[in-house]
Amino acid sequence: MLVKNWMNPNVTTIDKDESLQQAMKLMKHHHIKMLPVMKKGKLVGVVTDRDIKRASASDATLLEIHELMYLLAEIKIEEIMTSEPITVPPDYTVEETAEILFKNDISGVPVMDGTRKIVGTITKTDLFRVLISLTGFGARGIQFALIVEDRPGSIKEVADIIRGYSGRMASILSTYENVAEGFRKVYIRMYEIDRARLALLKEDIRKKATLLYLVDHRNNLREIYS
Repeated sequence: MLVKNWMNPNVTTIDKDESLQQAMKLMKHHHIKMLPVMKKGKLVGVVTDRDIKRASASDATLLEIHELMYLLAEIKIEEIMTSEPITVPPDYTVEETAEILFKNDISGVPVMDGTRKIVGTITKTDLFRVLISLTGFGARGIQFALIVEDRPGSIKEVADIIRGYSGRMASILSTYENVAEGFRKVYIRMYEIDRARLALLKEDIRKKATLLYLVDHRNNLREIYS
């Protein structure tokens, strides 16, 4: 899953000499939390809602409203922006981008092509959309969390059992985190399952895997086993 497929291509920018007040207006109007900062058409920084809150939250909160508005108009973006911003290319994966945001504790980055032109922005909100899509959460259904043997065919065996109960596949995710060697955790989301036979389905699953939990988003049912 590449950045170019999930980024926001409608980029709103601000000049470095614009005011803090103008940045606030742009963010509010476009419902965004990050603005690339430009100088003569080139990216020189980024400003986020966190920068704006930090710049306007101290003594400004003690001022009368007309003084506050004057102060916001006087503060220039260049004074509060982050210089030399981190960027990503459009052919980065969303996983690579998520790692960059996490390691640098930032909410988003501009996306720049090979000519150093800004072609989009990608933020934590966009990554949340990826997560929802990747997990098939939009289909709701039932998510099963399991531990299976780490061998060829082990995941398919469980998935086939669930399909036998009229289940249709929404997503399968797996990880080796926090599990004993020789096993893996698997998260299977299925929908259109015959819920009248759910107790029998759980028994059949346990013949092939350790069932950790079950969450039925349609019926608001949560069963935690381990």
